[in-house]
Amino acid sequence: MEKYGQYRDKGSGIAPFFPIAPPTTSPLLLPWQLFLACVRIPVLTFAWLVWLCLIKHLPAGSLLRKANQWCLLGIPGVWWIDLQVDNVRRGSLSQTPRGRLPYPGTIIASSYTSPLDVLYLAAIFDPIFTQSYRKGRLVRPISQETALANCFHLPNPLELGAERKTMTLEELVRLNPTRIIVVFPESTTSNGRGILKLSPSLLSAAQTTKIFPVSLRYTPADVVTPIPGWLEALRFIWRLNSGQTHCIRVRIGKATTMSRDNPSIQSSSNSSTTSDSSTSSRGGAGKEGFETNFFDTLLATTSGGPSVGSEDESGGVSGAERRVLDAVAEDLARLGRVKRVDLGVEEKARFVEAWGRKSRKSA
Repeated sequence: MEKYGQYRDKGSGIAPFFPIAPPTTSPLLLPWQLFLACVRIPVLTFAWLVWLCLIKHLPAGSLLRKANQWCLLGIPGVWWIDLQVDNVRRGSLSQTPRGRLPYPGTIIASSYTSPLDVLYLAAIFDPIFTQSYRKGRLVRPISQETALANCFHLPNPLELGAERKTMTLEELVRLNPTRIIVVFPESTTSNGRGILKLSPSLLSAAQTTKIFPVSLRYTPADVVTPIPGWLEALRFIWRLNSGQTHCIRVRIGKATTMSRDNPSIQSSSNSSTTSDSSTSSRGGAGKEGFETNFFDTLLATTSGGPSVGSEDESGGVSGAERRVLDAVAEDLARLGRVKRVDLGVEEKARFVEAWGRKSRKSA
């Protein structure tokens, strides 16, 4: 793996783009794993078809929508949820004040590692998902199916040819006051071992809108999808459905706002490292500008279509705005018990290209 050393964070040595190998098991368990997969995959497919044909058309927040999402989680064995809210004692979650949990009109800034992120957030909050772009402040509202496809950087066949409308988070919240908005500010998936450089999309939220950082981690950790493609999607389905059980560790942080004079942001900025400042200074590097995430680059390369997000007129990120993003990144890293890394969409695109060359040579 030394040949991929350039895709490790120089400060910590963390490699956020490497796939995580499944835990070692006895070959004697293979028949049991095959049995589990053969039973679960048809049932999971049926539940997914019910969602596509019927449930998704019901009003947001309805009981049937959430019940279907819990079925999509429970069928492959995601039965254990370890949920903790900042500054709330274990066992007293039911007494948590309303302002400590995401509610309609607020934004969730979530970690981004697996399709299970999408399914869990849909089961709990039934939100509107968005797609962020590396150098753009605008976001694109997307369906749950597109959010799942984005985890593998694949196009959603149900939305091919559809208009890709982008807008600010402030506008999206104003148009949907009864919904929660989910943003994946890292713009692309990682293996969960570090927090990537954040997109400036969060800066388009109104300064009074509350933003809740949410970290999701998994046990076993091999159900993450840092590598794109159909083959990785099939591997994910196998690992998810052949495993005995899966646990989700959910941590919800204290809400913050995009206000530049937010005291929590000021205190967080004081604890930022030197590598964080170098991240912002190098953020504009790149021959092509990297205004989109790898999903859009891949789509533009294969289909010849235009990349989304290139029309964003955001310009650069000021020092005060950088402190705002640093505060959110620090919260995500603290909640996930990981470190921030000086890597992002640009480095992942180059890593995936190098990884693909290696796979072709070994084939």
